[in-house]
Amino acid sequence: MTSHNARAAFLAAALTAVVAVGGARADTMAKPDLFDSGKLLATGGVSQVEGAGGGGLVPWALVTGYGTSDSIGANAHYTYVGLRDFSLHSAGLSVGLFDRVELSYARQTFDTGKTGAQLGIGNGFRFEQNVLGAKVRLFGDAVYDQDSWLPQTAFGIQYKANTQDRILKAVGAKDANGIDYYVAATKLFLDQSLLVNATLRLTRGNQYGLLGFGGDRNDAYRPEFEGSVAYLVSRKLAVGAEYRMKPDNLGFAKENRAFDVFAAYFLNKNASLTLAYVDLGDIATKKRQNGVYASLQVGF
Repeated sequence: MTSHNARAAFLAAALTAVVAVGGARADTMAKPDLFDSGKLLATGGVSQVEGAGGGGLVPWALVTGYGTSDSIGANAHYTYVGLRDFSLHSAGLSVGLFDRVELSYARQTFDTGKTGAQLGIGNGFRFEQNVLGAKVRLFGDAVYDQDSWLPQTAFGIQYKANTQDRILKAVGAKDANGIDYYVAATKLFLDQSLLVNATLRLTRGNQYGLLGFGGDRNDAYRPEFEGSVAYLVSRKLAVGAEYRMKPDNLGFAKENRAFDVFAAYFLNKNASLTLAYVDLGDIATKKRQNGVYASLQVGF
């Protein structure tokens, strides 16, 4: 083969390769992966006890799952909270749409155990509640806005429907169903491996709505502060703490703040496990309700 023919063959092969790569990239742009799991590990948070993406007690402005702005992500969770006199079970699903909108559902069961008989509602009596949630990212990007102090900020609502209307009215609650509104601001400092979140919630909920909404002491919406701090010890392990204020609406049982200290281990983008010491304060005349929090999340 002459030098001229060799150069012509090389240029033809190179042109063919460029066209092939360009076509492949065009196909990729035309057909983005709807389940790309492209976000950084742990940036979807875990499943909050009411179903939203965030910490165990507090929703964050981050959208659940690992879907980027071109795709979706989803999670399923099961959470158990074992306290001195009660236990709480929560199971649910959440979906993140294009890193902008989050939809969630959780089914909560609050088991009174032997305390139910002492309260006059029966041994092992259970309060059950369905929680439908929606969250929309308003502005900011927790990952990419590292050169700005502006946090990622989201607005969310949680509609809560309790199944024990008659019992709740008997203990002084005004309603069995209610809606919480919240604004969450989350700032991620990647260089320091630190996440800080502040959430302001408008609520009438008694014990997160498990004991209904409003009461004989107060029936108006009140703003309540919630906060989280998380430190990434390694790429897969995060430790931190959360604090959540609650209204005090019912005359028969004082209600106060809740907090936890947690460790969350992200095996990969498909599974995580959270363990925590949790203190939910006084519940239904029973003081110092603290214990263990354990939650398993699977998704993409």
